[in-house]
Amino acid sequence: MEWIFILRYKPFKMSSETDSEPEESAEGAPKERLVTAAGLLLVAFLTILDLIEDRLEGAHLPHLLTEAAIVVAATLGALYLLRKYIRRSRSEHRQLYLEMIAARDDAKRWREKSGEILSGLGQAIEEQFNQWNLTDSEKEVGMLLLKGLAHKEIANIRNTSEKTVRQHATSVYAKASLESRAQLSAYFLEDLLLPSEKNF
Repeated sequence: MEWIFILRYKPFKMSSETDSEPEESAEGAPKERLVTAAGLLLVAFLTILDLIEDRLEGAHLPHLLTEAAIVVAATLGALYLLRKYIRRSRSEHRQLYLEMIAARDDAKRWREKSGEILSGLGQAIEEQFNQWNLTDSEKEVGMLLLKGLAHKEIANIRNTSEKTVRQHATSVYAKASLESRAQLSAYFLEDLLLPSEKNF
């Protein structure tokens, strides 16, 4: 039984040709290496079987040496591709890990920074509620309105009726000389959302 192996190669391309070719995708190249390595290992395995059979049939030494060389070349090629695949995978995993660490650090810094801002905003809202002479219930409803909760949701949180929540909301708007939830939110957030004068 004879095996014929066709070695395919990719010609070297000049830089002008390379620039016009689309780059290998990040996922495609490693998968192609893995498939190629598997193919080379299969070639090596089948060649070993053929080598054993030819040896038992008393084939000539040059023929046996040729097949042995094919086994060695296929095995080395597979090992080379597997090594590149493993190194590429480790590099990608390390990159993902570093990006995850960076994202975690950014999130931590944002939480710290936004915590200070929100703490100051919460204190300013509390002071303004006091100036409007809101009751404790009205303050709580007002704060929940600013957080975007619906009257029904506020009623469930406070274990009260939706009608009572609407009465508190109406009282908040009246004491603040405002007409709606949108105006209440704009009262506290407008200065934060407007661009600073130094940007003009």
